[in-house]
Amino acid sequence: MTESNLKSIASRILLEEGQELIDAAERTSTNIVKACDLIVNHPGKVVILGMGKSGLIAQKIAATLCSIGNKAVFLHAAEASHGDLGIYAPGDPTILISKSGATDELVRLIPILKEFNSPLIGIIGNMKSSLIADMDIVIDASVSKEVDPLGLVPTSSTTLTLAIGDALATVIMSHQGFKHEDFAKLHPAGDIGRRLRLTVQEIMMPIKDVAIVKRDDNLRKVVIDMTEKPFGAALVLNNNGDLQGIVTEGDLRRCLAENGDIDKMFASDVMSVEPINVNVKAPLRDALLLMEERKSQISVLPVLEDDEKSCVGLLRLHDIYQTHL
Repeated sequence: MTESNLKSIASRILLEEGQELIDAAERTSTNIVKACDLIVNHPGKVVILGMGKSGLIAQKIAATLCSIGNKAVFLHAAEASHGDLGIYAPGDPTILISKSGATDELVRLIPILKEFNSPLIGIIGNMKSSLIADMDIVIDASVSKEVDPLGLVPTSSTTLTLAIGDALATVIMSHQGFKHEDFAKLHPAGDIGRRLRLTVQEIMMPIKDVAIVKRDDNLRKVVIDMTEKPFGAALVLNNNGDLQGIVTEGDLRRCLAENGDIDKMFASDVMSVEPINVNVKAPLRDALLLMEERKSQISVLPVLEDDEKSCVGLLRLHDIYQTHL
């Protein structure tokens, strides 16, 4: 088979799996919200069961719920009746995941789970399954077909089930008002958590290390100062230390490209007036958004005190990346 044919297969798989998600969006959203209400109104944990590939998806959903502060555990359906049911407290909701809706290990557990007064949420791929009658909430995870060449390998079905779990977690986050700060508390060792905890002040270049110039400084002096303190920009401050502008390396290159005479020009001729800036106490994520989510990316940001005038440093995109974010 040619490389072109293989590329076509890869593209088709992604498109067809994507279409299954689109088709499921409207039919699943109401019951996803119902499942959310059930979970957030229960003070205990949620137990998630599955077998085979469904079991692997169940583990991921449990991990995602834990990552947003909701107690969740994966229970292997085959091990449950061999002592692992001891994990239950009365009333703990159960999410059962099954493509066929006829998984023996799940079916056998239904009477026992009802004895535990466990509300049952089914993420089920067969809407004609007898298992549906035992569920309190059913989320329709059916797909028109598996997208592998044989139509047998769990592909679109597992993708849809995983996406339903993501949708459930996201609805729960929104319902509970889950914030960046909450995520940071639960992820103290990860790169994402570190990014959320760091503030601009912790990684910025302090003002003493940055090139400082005045509006009427000769441009040659600006170049010399930026060469001595090569951090990508010179801050233009007045006598009170208030920010008036910034001269970046890009400003200097543009000036030279236009045949500007640096001996006859001043900082005020090339500086950006009222440049975008960031507060010294701002979370690093806010600064990163300011710098990256623009048509023209910013590589340096002046850092201001709470009075929004006094400049106390310079934040470089390079330094943010160096923190392994």
